Amino acid sequence: QVHLVESGGGVVQPGGGLRLSCTASGRTFTNYAMAWFRQAPGMEHEYVGAINWSGDMTDYADSVKGRFAISIDSAKNTGYLQMNGRKREDTAGYYCTVRSRTSHGDYDYDGWGQGTQVTVAA
Repeated sequence: QVHLVESGGGVVQPGGGLRLSCTASGRTFTNYAMAWFRQAPGMEHEYVGAINWSGDMTDYADSVKGRFAISIDSAKNTGYLQMNGRKREDTAGYYCTVRSRTSHGDYDYDGWGQGTQVTVAA
């Protein structure tokens, strides 16, 4: 069973930087990617971005492209979400998950962390 633990959230000032971490355990992740989602109060889950386990491919939502950076330390099974140039609309609970491709080309998400709250101060 996949287990994911996020950390690093808190209350931050607009424009500053913050790094979230997500450590995964429970299986071998060679053919997986780590993905980040966020959910603001009253809103749907929003995709933030993802990185493959070797760390050479990333993908970002348009809303965070150029401001956020995802990286991974495969040896530690730990991924990072570096949040720069934060805006108030970045206030949300941030969640990590791991995903793999199905034979149909869809994503199969396997496990979610408990989430870490990021609040961008007024």
